[in-house]
Amino acid sequence: MGNFAANEGLSIFVIVSYEMKLSPVSMVNFHSFSLSPSQHALSWARAPAACLNFNCMLILLPVCRNLLSFLRGSIQYCSRTAARQLDRNLTFHKLVAYMIALHTAIHIIAHLFNFERFMDSQLMINSSYLPYVLSQIGNNDNRSYLNPIRTNETVMMFTTIAGLTGVVITLALILIITSSMEVIRRSYFEVFWFTHHLFIVFFIGLVLHGVGRIVRGQTIESVKVHKPDECHSRFEDWGKNGTDCPEPVFAGNPPMTWKWVVGPMILYVCERLVRFYRSQQKVVITKVVMHPSKTLELQMKKKGFKMEVGQYVFIKCPSISQLEWHPFTLTSAPEEDHLSVHIRIVGDWTQALYTACGGDKTVVQDAWTLPKVAVDGPFGTASEDVFRYEVVMLVGAGIGVTPFASVLKSVWYKHVQENKNVFTKKIYFYWLCPETQAFEWFADLLQSLERQMMEKDMSDFLSYNIYLTRWKDAEAAHFRVQYEAEDDPITGLKQKTRYGKPNWDNEFSAIATQHPGSKVGVFLCGPTALATALGKQCISHTESGTEFIFNKENF
Repeated sequence: MGNFAANEGLSIFVIVSYEMKLSPVSMVNFHSFSLSPSQHALSWARAPAACLNFNCMLILLPVCRNLLSFLRGSIQYCSRTAARQLDRNLTFHKLVAYMIALHTAIHIIAHLFNFERFMDSQLMINSSYLPYVLSQIGNNDNRSYLNPIRTNETVMMFTTIAGLTGVVITLALILIITSSMEVIRRSYFEVFWFTHHLFIVFFIGLVLHGVGRIVRGQTIESVKVHKPDECHSRFEDWGKNGTDCPEPVFAGNPPMTWKWVVGPMILYVCERLVRFYRSQQKVVITKVVMHPSKTLELQMKKKGFKMEVGQYVFIKCPSISQLEWHPFTLTSAPEEDHLSVHIRIVGDWTQALYTACGGDKTVVQDAWTLPKVAVDGPFGTASEDVFRYEVVMLVGAGIGVTPFASVLKSVWYKHVQENKNVFTKKIYFYWLCPETQAFEWFADLLQSLERQMMEKDMSDFLSYNIYLTRWKDAEAAHFRVQYEAEDDPITGLKQKTRYGKPNWDNEFSAIATQHPGSKVGVFLCGPTALATALGKQCISHTESGTEFIFNKENF
């Protein structure tokens, strides 16, 4: 129970608070529009509209990377648990997006029923029918009307500001959500990237949606002399001599959406200005390394660039695309005088960058022929907290090992420099790779680290476990027979490569036994399935009073 509270307690509190906030917003608006019989049909449309305003206020905040980095740096000194919630910004962003989609659907369906009801009220010539009487109000001067349908053609509703912007908003939202599906995001990142920027159209349409004031209500002055609760049943006498129920006066409700979204929109504009300013700063590529596993290493220098372990940057190559920015984890350490990234060639953009840097050429490229790049960042991640735990588990899958390259390099520098302020006493490093080629670019770093630790008699500080997940046992046994060297034939390390997938239950139990009563930071950069498995292990293992705190890279 203690591990569950430590890992998920604050997240559940945030979600519950979010849902509790949505409920009053919805109920207040539903109640306010259902009090009046003339407006009852609108309550199901206006309640989700209010929730839409609230969610649209939140949707931009989780993607303000500079704001989150600032908050993370400020909060983590007070509460490590609170800072960890900022690492789930994209999860919260998706949750809010799902709620926007849900409330948009309810809003549209409710208005379709409302349109039908409005049209029926306009066409049904029956003076003993309240909706018909209300629809006739304002027919002469067309100013005090309640029913927005003023003709016998329903299509006119889609020619209004509300109708046109509603169609545009809905189409933009459909494109944004469908292009955000994981299969599209991974296979066609450019489609996701460009389509996601339809949020600009969405917000413009959202702000303009209520400008036409198509949703109308009784004016305050009219309510004082024409009380709906008392007069709605006496509608046949409205406006006649001797009655105390004069004909009600209606007016359009002022637009409210802009009040909800103007603040986040200003913050986001400031965010983009900061990004633009930083992207204009000069970046020099000092070294390009082509690793055999078709992984491109770029070493760069940028004036005034400062980083922490595990952070990431966005990179743009104008010669490939003037608009596309792609995130990459920094593999350099804060102690180094350059910044570096390792880029796996898996898509059109990375292939173009590989070609621009001479990856397909056998001769060495001159510095002046290398492409210009822009770098935005760095931005904070969960890995920044590595050195705040006495015991650490680092789990990387494939290229997901990149943030831990920075961590391990920094560990090496700290111990070479005999830094006495290192709180971390033990690191367990796990790397899961599908095939041998993935080891090549990272093997040199591990070999150097292993050698340095042995020279300083600190071989127990780092325990690394490398798993080759796609090899069969028979093939692995044959490989061992052919290479009976002291070092591992694949990685060149003293620690032998293991085959298959780790038994996480055994690994967690062993660590809990080795470090009773400790807080163990578990850091992952890998797929969702692995995150789910490790998250469950962190909650279920409580041996010897050990507390496992799960942290996942999420960008």
